[in-house]
Amino acid sequence: MNAQNSDKLVTVIGGSGFIGRHVIRALAKKGYRVRVACRRPDLAIHVLPFGVPGQIVPVQANVRYPASLAAACDGAYAVVNLVGVLQNSGAQSFNALHSFGADAVAKAAKNAKAQVMVHVSAIGADANSASDYARSKAEGEAKAKAAYGNVSILRPSIVFGPEDQFFNRFANMARFSPILPMIGGATRFQPVFVGDVAAAVAAIIDHPAKFEGKTYELGGPEVKSFKDLLNYVVDVTMRKRLLLPVPFPVASLLSIVTGLLPKSPLTSDQVELLKSDNVVSATAESEGRTLKGLGIVARSFESVVPSYLYRYRKAGQFTAPTDAQV
Repeated sequence: MNAQNSDKLVTVIGGSGFIGRHVIRALAKKGYRVRVACRRPDLAIHVLPFGVPGQIVPVQANVRYPASLAAACDGAYAVVNLVGVLQNSGAQSFNALHSFGADAVAKAAKNAKAQVMVHVSAIGADANSASDYARSKAEGEAKAKAAYGNVSILRPSIVFGPEDQFFNRFANMARFSPILPMIGGATRFQPVFVGDVAAAVAAIIDHPAKFEGKTYELGGPEVKSFKDLLNYVVDVTMRKRLLLPVPFPVASLLSIVTGLLPKSPLTSDQVELLKSDNVVSATAESEGRTLKGLGIVARSFESVVPSYLYRYRKAGQFTAPTDAQV
């Protein structure tokens, strides 16, 4: 732990979530004091063991209420915005969190005179996209830049790790269903390890003069199609499952039906996102706006994913080859 950072406070907005816990761990290891700002501080207790007593403090804040952000950012050396959702849910909408929320966080960081701000967005953020998610992400980036100025933006592809919502989701489906629906099987992704995303955040906060003010696209060492990734899931979990191609028009109709459910497993917006590749652009590669440019060696999903997908096998880690393909 670096004692030189102990006088620096980093406020992590939305720090109780999947990416948040890894960002907090990375910052705590470097000696920063961390203020974890989230709607439910009682749900952030799990991050306390990442640091020494008193180093990590959960506080209540909500991006829809700017006054709470002002209090959370007060005295911060750096502010990290991790707030995001994959689908609209009542007041937790794309516009409220990705657009209005990003603007509110950036203004709070600016008013608090924070020296560094990192805003986590997503590959595919596009003001002209047909996807509400992608458009709201682009709006958030633009508002963060306008409000704060020299903000650093991270755009990860699919983020994987023990608590991810991608590999875990399909591995769980494979436990019960003989068929896995495959929408956009040829669509390409570049899965990035959550620990590498956290390391990117820490690198910018450690060396703002060198890295800040740019938009980085974060992807792992391999580009795979959606079909490749689903095949990998069934191979690792040792399940024999049919991958059923679902044409986009059919998927759109299904999303209308499932959209009527309280927690829809498929939305029209997700179908729209699957029509476009989710990989690091050639421009970002050539300009060094990648993990490599931040001095980080990306980990492959093959080196990490089996360590947490084994529990979806028929007998967990004790599944023998003869038990496979069930």
